[in-house]
Amino acid sequence: MVNTANQLTTNGAKFPNLKEFEPCILGAIDIGTNSVHMVVVRIDPSLPAFSIIAREKDTVRLGDRDPKTGKLSKLAMERAISALKRCKDLATSLNVDHLVAVATSATREASNGEEFLELIAAEVGLQVDVISGQEEARRIYLGVLSCMDFQNQPHIIIDIGGGSTEIILADSQEARFLSSTRIGAVRLTQDLITTDPISTKELAYLRAYVRGMLERAVEEIGTKLKHGEIPNLIGTSGTIETLITISALEKIGEIPTPLNGYQITRREIKDLVKRFSTLNYAGRFNIPGMSDKRAEIILAGSIILLEAMTLLQIDKLTLCERALREGVIVDWMLTHGLIENRLRYQSEIRERSVLKIAHNYGVDLESSKRVAQFALSLFDQTKAHLHCWPEDVKEYLWVACVLHNCGLYINHSCHHKHSYYLIRNSELLGFTEIELEIIANIARYHRKSKPKKKHEAFNKLTDYHGLIVRQLSAIGRLAVALDRRQIGAISGVECKYDPEYKTLHLHLFPTEPDDDCALELWSLDYKKSVFEEEFGVKVISTLAVLP
Repeated sequence: MVNTANQLTTNGAKFPNLKEFEPCILGAIDIGTNSVHMVVVRIDPSLPAFSIIAREKDTVRLGDRDPKTGKLSKLAMERAISALKRCKDLATSLNVDHLVAVATSATREASNGEEFLELIAAEVGLQVDVISGQEEARRIYLGVLSCMDFQNQPHIIIDIGGGSTEIILADSQEARFLSSTRIGAVRLTQDLITTDPISTKELAYLRAYVRGMLERAVEEIGTKLKHGEIPNLIGTSGTIETLITISALEKIGEIPTPLNGYQITRREIKDLVKRFSTLNYAGRFNIPGMSDKRAEIILAGSIILLEAMTLLQIDKLTLCERALREGVIVDWMLTHGLIENRLRYQSEIRERSVLKIAHNYGVDLESSKRVAQFALSLFDQTKAHLHCWPEDVKEYLWVACVLHNCGLYINHSCHHKHSYYLIRNSELLGFTEIELEIIANIARYHRKSKPKKKHEAFNKLTDYHGLIVRQLSAIGRLAVALDRRQIGAISGVECKYDPEYKTLHLHLFPTEPDDDCALELWSLDYKKSVFEEEFGVKVISTLAVLP
């Protein structure tokens, strides 16, 4: 797998090589359905570890959608942007070196989500990555693992957000199962609760709806547990923190510091749900430990937790105060090569995810891996002569080439377009939405038409990302041609660039000495025009003269 030692900052600049990285301050922002959260940490690469400097939270209710259109409302977006400006100002005051931001269900589901991201970029100067539900679950796992020792025992993690609930089965080495279900405290309150206190009829329907939505994930977890394993339950998020705060105040008269590791039973949660359901908003707000905003959505969030614990048949939950934001930090450290041992398995998530998708769609891995290796060889040999892309961009090329033919799973006709769709809509973990868009476009242009502005998906890319797609897909075309018969006829390729005549000579080394590789040479000649136009060179392909 390609080493991703270099990454892009939010403004497109390159990070330094982190193998020689000095301690830095990193900020991570989570734009959720209910709140905007930021955590600022100091990273010590020599350990490697991070210590939290500051936290910031603002309840913005981004999930308060327009009831007619389902779009993010103008007021909600304005609240979120104001909160993001405050986060950025705080980050600046703390001398943050890098600021990473992700958005979750409210943004990824809204038809005007892209418009919202453009507003953030224009008004805050912040690039935000929208992550899928499963990627959100993976990073929650990383956040929890950063502060809890699983002791090689299975754990179930539940994170109840405003728009979705993530349930994860994991141990110290891997996340065995990741799920994201479209039920959250804000979503359910907005969609299913119209009475206050809630009516008996609405309460019964709400519980049945939540149970039905969670059943599939719980059943999947059951299939992933080994015989005799009894998992512990870890809870994260504002709903669970509030329930535990209320419980602690009533039992010991104070809020423990920290709350991390504090436990609550299913019986206590059941009693709190019963209590919340009999109170109106004012009554819930008057409960010690309850905030005004949380009082609006606590019933729905509590029911999600109670139904999940009931289905899982687990009687006790332990709170973890770290979740998605800290997981974004850990993922950044993994991506930059700062964590190699304890979380080595997680650092390989991208490669394993790509190979899993390839297997699911019946990709000929032997051939596609050859194409990928040819592409990386061409990338490396032409670097500094024809391009200057960093190493992280090379990884996009590797993924696109491994999956370039996955569209054959749907139909041979226009399979390059099907490949785009499958890559874009598959759960490729470890990648941001913009990275997936780039990868899918590179794969889409491995044959037929070159990238054009009239193509809707390509037209949405920035000029910088569009250039990546144009140049890497042109390299990919040559790589595909080198394995035209898909039998490994070419063992290697040597590139010689002649700057005087602007010519790139490709010397092909046949696997079998008596193979003239006529079809590969013809295919290169047929496909080279896009490469020649993109890089302004002439390509000449010949068989290498063997001794």
